[in-house]
Amino acid sequence: MELKELDFGSIEPLLISDEFVERMVKLEKMCHHFHLSLQSGSTKTLARMNRRYTAEEFEEVTKRLRKAYDDVILTTDIIVGFPGETEEEFTETFEFLSKIKFFKMHIFKYSIRNGTKAATMKDQVPGDIKEIRSKKLLELSDKNELDYIKTYIGKEVKVLFEEKSGEYYKGHTANYIMVNVKSDKDLSGELLKVKITDVLGLELVGNVK
Repeated sequence: MELKELDFGSIEPLLISDEFVERMVKLEKMCHHFHLSLQSGSTKTLARMNRRYTAEEFEEVTKRLRKAYDDVILTTDIIVGFPGETEEEFTETFEFLSKIKFFKMHIFKYSIRNGTKAATMKDQVPGDIKEIRSKKLLELSDKNELDYIKTYIGKEVKVLFEEKSGEYYKGHTANYIMVNVKSDKDLSGELLKVKITDVLGLELVGNVK
């Protein structure tokens, strides 16, 4: 079977060097979507998590990818309420995420796991505070995603269709945005040009060219 698109799973941010990016851009079938697991936008919190990068180093990675792909989509994972996360550190995270503008953020509330170092740390964050912080980041994620996909209205994109769901055939763009198209023809497995006409929830709607 012919390979139509190549997509990475979650990538360790520090692996994405200038040389790594230079090699990737030569791959024509590379999906322009990268999931970079950040966990926190506060360098102090990252250090307690035993992450090997700072927020500043992570930001350089995002700049590197955006320079290489003008339509790149970046997604990430964030943990709120990690032990010791102060209001100041959470604010740093919120401001960092507002600046980076990830397309989508998967938000997780820290939960104690027995046997881990974090479970024995002082200053465990109360559940109600984790809930408030989680909700705030989820709202930011939805806003970023909607703002971005609206920029595609009126544009023409290539879509790799996968299957029919309800009245629409569903597929993804090269940067992994979901597109919905109505068609009397079976579009499954087809790579086609689509003119985007509208937004449906947090997905795009269009017509096959």
